[in-house]
Amino acid sequence: MTTSYSIKFKRVYDAAEDRDGIRILVDRLWPRGVKKEALSHQDWCKDACPSNELRKSYHAKEIDYERFAKRYFDELSANPDNLTPLLRYARQSQVTLLSAVKTFEYSHLPVLKHAMIEALKLEDQQADDNKLSSPVCFGKDFNYWG
Repeated sequence: MTTSYSIKFKRVYDAAEDRDGIRILVDRLWPRGVKKEALSHQDWCKDACPSNELRKSYHAKEIDYERFAKRYFDELSANPDNLTPLLRYARQSQVTLLSAVKTFEYSHLPVLKHAMIEALKLEDQQADDNKLSSPVCFGKDFNYWG
């Protein structure tokens, strides 16, 4: 069984649209200039975001994007339960990950999406094999970033 999941990115400053599906804020900090009651979103999954230490190192240019992405993926792998709410949403509907980042390409969003898709695939595979699956787990041999 192959299931397709739709996960998009959108800036918090862009207008909400019906086609966004479930809108989830995935920034560690609340975005500047946005009132909490004004942001159309279903959840704020800050635990699925890079740690403060990692985020600060990357923004201070102490590490490059490749190192940031690998460390962030390692954080997600070490704390798979942090992805559980996002995976539940992805199984229900289109998901739009909201962030204040200016460009998505070199942000945490592609890494988060990749981790979500890999975790969903693993769960689907385990379900197809009629094995009991945990909420989220990464195979110990799986490491996308190196």
